[in-house]
Amino acid sequence: MTFMAKPKFHHPQLQKNALGYTRRDYEGPVSTLCAGCGHDSISAAIIRAVYELDLPPHRIAKLSGIGCSSKTPTYFLGASHGFNSVHGRMPSVLTGANLANRDLIYMGVSGDGDSASIGIGQFAHAMRRGINMVYIVENNGVYGLTKGQFSATADKGSKSKRGIVNSDEPLDMIGMALLLGATYVGRSFSGDKKQLVPLIKGAIEHKGAAFIDVVSPCVAFNNHAGSTKSYEYVRQHNEAVNRLDFIEGREEITADYAPGEVINVTQHDGSVMRLRKLAEDHDPTDRVKTMNFVQEHAAKGEVVTGLLYLEPSAVDMHEHLNTVSVPLNQLTAKELCPGSAALAKINASLR
Repeated sequence: MTFMAKPKFHHPQLQKNALGYTRRDYEGPVSTLCAGCGHDSISAAIIRAVYELDLPPHRIAKLSGIGCSSKTPTYFLGASHGFNSVHGRMPSVLTGANLANRDLIYMGVSGDGDSASIGIGQFAHAMRRGINMVYIVENNGVYGLTKGQFSATADKGSKSKRGIVNSDEPLDMIGMALLLGATYVGRSFSGDKKQLVPLIKGAIEHKGAAFIDVVSPCVAFNNHAGSTKSYEYVRQHNEAVNRLDFIEGREEITADYAPGEVINVTQHDGSVMRLRKLAEDHDPTDRVKTMNFVQEHAAKGEVVTGLLYLEPSAVDMHEHLNTVSVPLNQLTAKELCPGSAALAKINASLR
């Protein structure tokens, strides 16, 4: 089952935003993901961000690829435009939609398998072209739909649920986004809504390619680098974890920590993620220093979270291409085909 409608009734005194909408108006059907999946926390953060920004749902277009992460747009913004593309091709479809109608707010939701493997080329060109979009990668390091194979972001040395050791170097989506020219780059943890919601709101308001890498634990197949406990956990709790078609309900993993502070968050499989929230005096406008900062802490086994980079004077693809202000899908035949005289004038200007 992939679709369960939510009851339409709700408390009559639910708080409304400036448009008269409640948070329920920004939701979708009931999620069918595993209980405790970090992806559902990200969906909730998106709902809260859009609700608090007082955005009408019909102004938002949400696109995705294939994977557990790409199922999530079903579960939020049910009244918005939506398109579920093929594996890894979400950025290309979104690029075309953005070119056709620049008036919509575009949100691309993908996963580490969808974007870092088959879709890595699509991801690269979306960043370098400066597509005006919010690109969220729900990063769990595995292919959850196909029983937990390593994705391209899985850390070297990590063990799968079956005990296989990953010998490949991981792709750093944050580093790639910075290198490719993304003008808004952030990373967060799915259980930290205090940080994630503002990051999403800032990305929506940003003009240009906004990328957010969200560490989102997979409650079924999440075993990370350097975590021998994860393998031991699987072996010692064989009955609970190896039932591949039945996932026990687990509470969400949450984290709350002060800026500049490191915290260890124990995941469902017993592995530990070390998260560092950026210090308040961090300058997110320096691309090179940000790249060095992220790499230095990655070498210590830490995942730096927060607003990593922001280019205040960013421009998007439409400014680069000097397109007209009217969305292309609203232009008439007269404007699109001005005739031979206009063509002759253009040719003359090029001689």
